[in-house]
Amino acid sequence: MEPLGTPPQVVSGVLVIDKPQGWTSHDVVARVRRMSGVRRVGHSGTLDPMATGVLVVCLGSATRIIEYLPDNKTYRARIHFGIETDTWDAEGQPVALADAGGLERDQVQALLAEFVGPILQRPPMYSALKRDGVPLYKLARQGVVVERTARPVTIHRLTMLRWAPPMVDLEVHCSAGTYIRALAHDLGQHAGTGAHLAVLRRTAVGHLGLSQALPQEALLTGLNWQDKLLSLRWALQHLPSVVVSDEGVQDLALGRAITLQAPAAGDTLCALDQQGALVAVLRPAEHGHWRPVKVLAGSGQALQAGR
Repeated sequence: MEPLGTPPQVVSGVLVIDKPQGWTSHDVVARVRRMSGVRRVGHSGTLDPMATGVLVVCLGSATRIIEYLPDNKTYRARIHFGIETDTWDAEGQPVALADAGGLERDQVQALLAEFVGPILQRPPMYSALKRDGVPLYKLARQGVVVERTARPVTIHRLTMLRWAPPMVDLEVHCSAGTYIRALAHDLGQHAGTGAHLAVLRRTAVGHLGLSQALPQEALLTGLNWQDKLLSLRWALQHLPSVVVSDEGVQDLALGRAITLQAPAAGDTLCALDQQGALVAVLRPAEHGHWRPVKVLAGSGQALQAGR
């Protein structure tokens, strides 16, 4: 039976959801609202309905740190050569067919190497990007095709996991903004056979992976979701941190800059209180001062996992 309402404590934290196939990211957010009783819920990056896997969802005051969550992503993808679709994935209609029987493993391996590193990628028409305020996917459904400017993205790693012609299974480690559907389409164009994305599973967003994820069954039942709630500090562990005094916490809560012997690396710093809870996100100011750009002290972080 689904838990009723919100627990008496203020709920704030991060849930890693193993998104079911067929669900939109909005569906997941709505479900988390219902099962937690928390109204302020948001996610850190859309995952297509066809895809499964990691969707990072923030509850309560954690929604204020979404922009600081890690943005590099890891996927398992299956690409089908020889069939190009209008959506560039398996949900679309075939628009071109070709014989991919001549493709060999070594050819595909060499092709993958061309896409590793900084590349320019043209977004698909079936995407949430907007033209004059209208999402491109709505224009595409009307049969309207518009020019899309290629955007810089980075493929950090592209590993062949399995070659079963005419399909290849890949692990893709990439920057934010990378469309795996576009990668599949571009690989097909370079191979001369066309291709589409057949299967996609996101396995990690930075250090937030499936090992921390709320299972799909728990998402459906709403049971024991609190056991998977991650603290704000744990979610931002990729950023350097510094412990501040009680006086410093008070200053930050009032929006005042403080003086710190801060790590030299990076221009974003997490300020922690004496108990290790995140109290603010800081940016450097003049004369060795650090100013708070997000203040979490006193915002309610009572219900958080210990990690």
